[in-house]
Amino acid sequence: MTIMKQESAEKGKESKRAPWFHSLLRFRFFSDSMPKISPHAVIDPQAEIAEDVEIGPFCVIGPEVKIDTGCRLLNNVTVLGRTTIGKDNVFFPNSVIGAAPQDKKYKGGSTQLEIGSANVFREAVTVHAGTEKGGGITRIADNGLFMVNCHIGHDAQIGSNATFANNVMVAGHVLCEDYVTLAGGVGLHHFVTVGRYSFVAAYARIHHDVPPFCKVDGADKVRGVNDTGMRRAGFAEEDIAAIDAAYRNLYNRKKPFAVAMAEYDTQNGINEHVKKMIEFLRRRDTGRHGRYLEASRNGNN
Repeated sequence: MTIMKQESAEKGKESKRAPWFHSLLRFRFFSDSMPKISPHAVIDPQAEIAEDVEIGPFCVIGPEVKIDTGCRLLNNVTVLGRTTIGKDNVFFPNSVIGAAPQDKKYKGGSTQLEIGSANVFREAVTVHAGTEKGGGITRIADNGLFMVNCHIGHDAQIGSNATFANNVMVAGHVLCEDYVTLAGGVGLHHFVTVGRYSFVAAYARIHHDVPPFCKVDGADKVRGVNDTGMRRAGFAEEDIAAIDAAYRNLYNRKKPFAVAMAEYDTQNGINEHVKKMIEFLRRRDTGRHGRYLEASRNGNN
């Protein structure tokens, strides 16, 4: 499944200001007098490592790993399996990247993990490879921040500019679109889709697809629009107002949700962001258990 990336030319999209953690990408973990690859690291000779990659002591790199330029691995980082890592990623101690999936149906196939560029993986983050019958690939796009002790399960698809706080738990087959923020301790049920520019509050238990541009907490409770996140991303005020008006209409307790949904004609004169929200919600309702991707599941997944 292809991760959707925002084009900078699109109206009201990305902020031009680089995220704060990009300063880590310029921080040197080794002095000029020391080798960039520690003699205490264990690197399989078949691994493909760019010349300027910094690898600290007690790191372990497997034979099918590919690491592009500008990456930094501090001490005790483990990278396994068929893992491809793009440019300028930073891995903090005790992160384990590309390990076999935690799935009883996994039979040891040569599945993959693909990581884009300029991500930061903090201490004890775990990211697992895909499964044979789940698509075979776990993907993480660009510019993500994955804080201490996050877990990203097999076959997950994580978009660009993700922010996952401490102890976030992402189950298998999850799709997170671009600019998703998950606060500490959030748990995502397998096959959940989290819409773009959404915010999920701490310790939320997410079983249903999360609408784009919205704030969710508790057990799938939609609480409002993520106006702060959208403003930071450069959304126009009129777009935020249109999204807020749609939210208030859809989640007005005096009106059945189905009735409110039926009021929107996505073919005529609707705000482009509201259109995406309505299309997302209609797609969600075609899935099983409030999860669109659940419809793709069969007895083998």
